[in-house]
Amino acid sequence: MCLGIPMQVLSVSGLTARCRDRGTETDVDLSLVGPVAPGTWLMVFLGAAREVLSEETAKQTADALEALSMAMRGETDFDHLFADLTGREPSLPDFLKPTESSTSKP
Repeated sequence: MCLGIPMQVLSVSGLTARCRDRGTETDVDLSLVGPVAPGTWLMVFLGAAREVLSEETAKQTADALEALSMAMRGETDFDHLFADLTGREPSLPDFLKPTESSTSKP
């Protein structure tokens, strides 16, 4: 399985950034996202930044990856990692919601 990892930029030199993920530091290629500032969150896959992330999205992604790791170890107590989803009805993203024209009958 291949997964992108959210990482925070520590320093930048040209199109290379030194980034951190849970205490591990690594160099990341910025060619696909362009220059970024220290403190920026990136989605990193195979050593290259693929997307600039908000801090909230980076945290949600890291929590989901932690839940996946826990599930793979046989643990099941990870609801706290999905606090934004528990205790509410799921909703469709806007692009899947019916539009007025698709709900009206001729």
